[in-house]
Amino acid sequence: MESSPPPVIAIDGPSAAGKGTVAQGVAGKLGFHYLNSGALYRAVALAALESGADLENEAKLSDITLNLKANFDRDAVKLEGRDVTGVLMTERISSAASRIAAVAGVRTALLERQRGFRLPPGLVADGRDMGSVVFPDARLKIFLTASPEARAERRYKQLMDKGMNANMTALLQDIRERDKRDSVRAVAPLKKCADAVLLDSTGVPAGAVVTQVLALYEERVKMAP
Repeated sequence: MESSPPPVIAIDGPSAAGKGTVAQGVAGKLGFHYLNSGALYRAVALAALESGADLENEAKLSDITLNLKANFDRDAVKLEGRDVTGVLMTERISSAASRIAAVAGVRTALLERQRGFRLPPGLVADGRDMGSVVFPDARLKIFLTASPEARAERRYKQLMDKGMNANMTALLQDIRERDKRDSVRAVAPLKKCADAVLLDSTGVPAGAVVTQVLALYEERVKMAP
């Protein structure tokens, strides 16, 4: 008898909604693996920029993605053996990642790599299309959002804590533009799945959201046949 694949909790939502913090918190509580899909796209963006690739050249970007030599763990990302964790958080890389995420060839090239993170005892994955495309059979799907202002403030604090320069007005404009770009792109647009639970984290501490997700997951486990 074929065993069931490890359970997945998919947490999707717009930029700076707190997906990473919540996903890591849930994964830690459950002892599950964690997939930060955004870090994958940022790593591809960095590799593309460093190679001088045209971000509109799908064939070149797909090739870079397929040959990406990156390693990930909960706290660090290494590209070609060097730690690029801090670099991936810059607005330059964030903006480039948002652009290449709309490229069909890049998304296709990353699909199986992302699914490879699905290992026992389970996985918590965060991104834009974890529940809709990558793990459509996820045990629990969450769509985590927050107001653009709250997300800009979160992003501002995150950058300042890392010693990076940031401008609140520019961050808010970038978030609004990214929301629009992610929502209208032809490939895997950002949207709430019909079977996803909507959670708004505006003004809600990350720990409280983690507790909500854990309670929802426990309900799903009890309901499972």
